[in-house]
Amino acid sequence: MNMTDDNQPIHQPRIMLVTGGAGFIGSNFIRHQLARHDSLSVINLDALTYAGTLTNLEDVFRDYGSGRYSFVEGDICDAGLVSGLLNDRDIDTIVNFAAESHVDRSITGPAAFIRTNIEGTFNMLDCACRVWHDRKDVRFHHISTDEVFGSLGKTGHFTEDTPYDPSSPYSASKSSADHLVRAWTRTYGLPATITNCSNNFGPYHFPEKLIPLMIMNAIEGKKLPVYGDGNNVRDWLYVDNHCDAVDLVIRRARSGMSYNVGGGNEWANIDLINLICDILQELRPRESGHYKDLITFVQDRPGHDRRYAIDSSRIKEDLGWQARVPFRKAMRMTIQWHLDNQDWVEQIKRDKYSGERLGLNRKQHVP
Repeated sequence: MNMTDDNQPIHQPRIMLVTGGAGFIGSNFIRHQLARHDSLSVINLDALTYAGTLTNLEDVFRDYGSGRYSFVEGDICDAGLVSGLLNDRDIDTIVNFAAESHVDRSITGPAAFIRTNIEGTFNMLDCACRVWHDRKDVRFHHISTDEVFGSLGKTGHFTEDTPYDPSSPYSASKSSADHLVRAWTRTYGLPATITNCSNNFGPYHFPEKLIPLMIMNAIEGKKLPVYGDGNNVRDWLYVDNHCDAVDLVIRRARSGMSYNVGGGNEWANIDLINLICDILQELRPRESGHYKDLITFVQDRPGHDRRYAIDSSRIKEDLGWQARVPFRKAMRMTIQWHLDNQDWVEQIKRDKYSGERLGLNRKQHVP
């Protein structure tokens, strides 16, 4: 077991710095933490690049902005800013969500991924070591991805001991960041943990990703683009279930541990899109025909990994994590959220992303 004998938390966050907290998973995590831990204060550090928007946190500002929540616009590569926050705010916990995260964008422009995911993680680790010194009442938690492990065949699952084999500039940059976190723990004694998650879905999901893009396009009567033959398989994790897992790891896992967090829901892309169409057809029937009529097969992504699947046995056995919200219920809730929040979708489309495809023109990348 990796908990204390009396099942009490190993780490008790008081003031938490969440990087990338204006993005999809980060904003959901901030909401999750403030709702569940009354004595916790959260500082959100986000550069507000294309995928980050304060619109994701309007309810958090309203409910917690008077004292328990604050926002700082800034770059995790800015050593002066990060060190100043750690010193001035007496931060004892860092949760590093900040990352460039879209594979297609990493193909078109990998330089940003190297800077944020590698240099940014280094800077966060370096600042934490310099400010915290030898403190043991602190924790650095790093959010990573199952994509660092590469691609699976028709059988098998990624475990925490699976060798890293990244395929894209995105997954290569996240692999590098994971190795830096482990090195800082082993070399400098920084109390740190890592989680590698499967594909998330849920509210506030930036619409360049598969599930929100399919929902958005279907509602608007646009084509539903399916890469290749549609049989690439992903393991889908509802964002609230992911937040539960990260919460447990931060508080109960020993330093140096890494945990895989998967939904246990393997779906071929084409089957998942068909499911989305069926739920949409039930919740908001199409005036003419079925949403499935919009499905269109398009050129595959370069280097497209065939299958991901996560073995979450370690976090279940060590920390008792279980997915609270079943997959189909979570998918229905996610689709209903999009139907109920079209203003959010329209603002993102207007200000951030209009639905164009990325990642095919490799000549555009900056090496």
